[in-house]
Amino acid sequence: MNVAAVIAALAVGIVTGALFTFLRLPIPAPPALPGVVGIVGIYVGYYVMAHLGWGFDLLEALGV
Repeated sequence: MNVAAVIAALAVGIVTGALFTFLRLPIPAPPALPGVVGIVGIYVGYYVMAHLGWGFDLLEALGV
């Protein structure tokens, strides 16, 4: 894992959240913990499937 990329992503997220709050716009992310946990679940599922090597290339099957 690239720690610098994680720190940069966190910094960008904090600045974006602060900017949206300053401009009084709705948050550009799930506003509740279950939404955030759902996003983490999507990432974990993607990582597990990639690690196991399971998958189906939908674009290739469609000829794209």
